Amino acid sequence: MSTAPPPASEPAPAARRPGGRTARIRAQVLEAVSAELTEHGYDALSIDGVATRSGVHRATVYRRWHDVGGLLADVFHAASQQPWQPRDTGSLRGDLAALNHEIQDSLSEESSIAVALIAVSFRSEGAARALRQLWEDRYTQSEIIVQRAIHRGELSPAVDARALLIAATAPLYHQLVLLRTPPDPQLPDRAAVSAALAADAGAFNRPHSAGQ
Repeated sequence: MSTAPPPASEPAPAARRPGGRTARIRAQVLEAVSAELTEHGYDALSIDGVATRSGVHRATVYRRWHDVGGLLADVFHAASQQPWQPRDTGSLRGDLAALNHEIQDSLSEESSIAVALIAVSFRSEGAARALRQLWEDRYTQSEIIVQRAIHRGELSPAVDARALLIAATAPLYHQLVLLRTPPDPQLPDRAAVSAALAADAGAFNRPHSAGQ
């Protein structure tokens, strides 16, 4: 469930036109934004700095992104466009653990763009809105974990997928983002097991509506 934008890459020759140069410029600029954020923080982020780092003319950056807010919005948009799907390990615990390991890797890597973007969301309302939308998209994509578990007979169809996913992943964000503790190799698995056990006990089942 990474928030990092996709790495810059050269499109295949057949895909370069139309739009090949535009896509390459965007990739260069967004890569520069991510690097500037992780190295220097939000306060030091500027159009000129991004232009210099990316090798894209400052007039082009101004014309397309207008300001720092436009750059940040596009970073979040690029992250939401990443082709991503949770791994299918064959079990609910395994799927949740795989998701948690991915989250932990993203949050604990050196110069983590995920952590930088979370920090930016506290400084910019526009970034906060974009980050909330990105989380919504990622949790929606992750609901397939619960759907697979229901189809395997591991969970009741009454389970609230979002509540289960939040319970499974929250310990990672609490430890790595709020407490800033070093990554615990066992935490992703422990959190997955705890959430799966709680789900099996019905902790995340939706309450019956009136009259049922």
